[in-house]
Amino acid sequence: QVQLVESGGGLVQAGGSLRLSCAASGRSFSSYSMAWFRQTPGKEREFVAAASQLYSTNYADSVKGRFTISRDNAKNSVYLQMNSLKSEDTAVYSCAAKRGLPTGRYEYWGQGTQVTVSS
Repeated sequence: QVQLVESGGGLVQAGGSLRLSCAASGRSFSSYSMAWFRQTPGKEREFVAAASQLYSTNYADSVKGRFTISRDNAKNSVYLQMNSLKSEDTAVYSCAAKRGLPTGRYEYWGQGTQVTVSS
């Protein structure tokens, strides 16, 4: 069982930056792929970025070049550095974990943290 707790959300002006953190409890964090998703009311949850257990990363086209996902296995944590934020980045951001490769359905989810970008 893995428990995930996000932090770092808030209100920021367009063009600004935020760094989200996700702390994981449980064992074998290094064997999990980690990802960030986001969701706005009335829309489906959207993939943002993922970092595999081998440290490979991939991003949604909408955030490439602006967001960076990273992980620190010693701290059981994954991060999302968000730069050049736009109003359309406003959403609840959740981190997720799954065993093995970063593709497919994620097993564990955090409660989410709100990011609001004002224009």
